[in-house]
Amino acid sequence: MKVLIILVVLVTIVAIFVQYARNKNLKKLFITLVTFSAIVTLAVVGNLTRQVIPLFIAHIVLLILSWFALIVYMIRERYYWWIIFSPVVTIVLFLLLEMAVGSSHKGLLPT
Repeated sequence: MKVLIILVVLVTIVAIFVQYARNKNLKKLFITLVTFSAIVTLAVVGNLTRQVIPLFIAHIVLLILSWFALIVYMIRERYYWWIIFSPVVTIVLFLLLEMAVGSSHKGLLPT
């Protein structure tokens, strides 16, 4: 599974730069790279939600959808920002659950 994730990341990076080599559209390259880095950052921060399994599964599904939204932007030039940044919802929901219910993770959030 880890190999598949690394392969998808590398294929996406290669596709971004191949598309730039064809079109020479610097603005689209910049938007695509920033969005790509935001999705990877959300994936790393999303490991925070691993303690709540249903929330973690929802986060993974939203990450996959945001990755497809990035591909749609690369192909059709339609930027669906609300799909791309939807994994933020699961992270915020997890932090709200931590504040409301709490857990053994003392020091995660200031009280």
